Amino acid sequence: MQSDSQTPLDLDAIAFSHIPVLSREVIEGLAVRPGGHYLDATVGGGGHSRLILAAAESVRVTALDQDVDALAAAKQNLAEFGERVQFIHSNFANYQFSAHTYDGILADLGVSSYHLDKAERGFSFRNTANLDMRMNQQQSFTAGDVINEWDEGELADIFFKYGEERLSRRIARRIVERRPFQTTTELAEAIAYSVPPKYRHGRIHPATRVFQALRIVVNDELKVLETLIAKAPLALVPGGKIAIISFHSLEDRLVKHGLRNSPLLRVLTKKPIIAEEAEINENPRSRSAKLRIAERKSMDE
Repeated sequence: MQSDSQTPLDLDAIAFSHIPVLSREVIEGLAVRPGGHYLDATVGGGGHSRLILAAAESVRVTALDQDVDALAAAKQNLAEFGERVQFIHSNFANYQFSAHTYDGILADLGVSSYHLDKAERGFSFRNTANLDMRMNQQQSFTAGDVINEWDEGELADIFFKYGEERLSRRIARRIVERRPFQTTTELAEAIAYSVPPKYRHGRIHPATRVFQALRIVVNDELKVLETLIAKAPLALVPGGKIAIISFHSLEDRLVKHGLRNSPLLRVLTKKPIIAEEAEINENPRSRSAKLRIAERKSMDE
């Protein structure tokens, strides 16, 4: 791995280096110890991994991400830690967990500001882009496939289930009438004009929940999360911690019940840990973050 002095300047890597949310709470919750081995299941730009590596001597991190742009950024941002970091291109649901490997596991489920700001990735309707939304760009299935090929009933169901959109049927009907759609802005405009004016000019754009639903479907996010919660506890050493940060109610509900129902885990957070006002002022993204932590039970429990 190259040192900082040898690494060329990469604007994408810098863009991916977002402020990690709930950073103090994560490090305290994982109880990072000298010589420990930790899994960052969603390394992104490497913000949380950097904090873990710096928290104690000789800490090692295995860093996963399904997005090759994220991995490239993390490799650059964490270059100074050399062989203490192993990078793996994988969705954490497909990762082969080995028993009793990690002292702690972290998953930050939030979409990075990089994905929202990088117009061509198609996660946001702020800029015109193809309807993409793939975290793993090696897969072929995109948001365009969903919008242009799924029937009205299927669209309404996912908007309601994954976007918690009350006007799901009305929006789905409009989409089917107006398709095909090529770009994010075309779709957002059609959604906006399918709802009443008072809804159109509300606090959030009427396309927000639909775009959330599409992102969840394209990346199979809830199924992937269920798989992580089922498999990850096996990989913790006794006393090892798992910390999961979620950003909307569907994820948080899965995390809450998944950790509580695991026979291998003891939940340490009766209520989710949320950001303090000072952090929210500095990083508005942290406002919706919820952190839940559980501990691997000892062998005789």
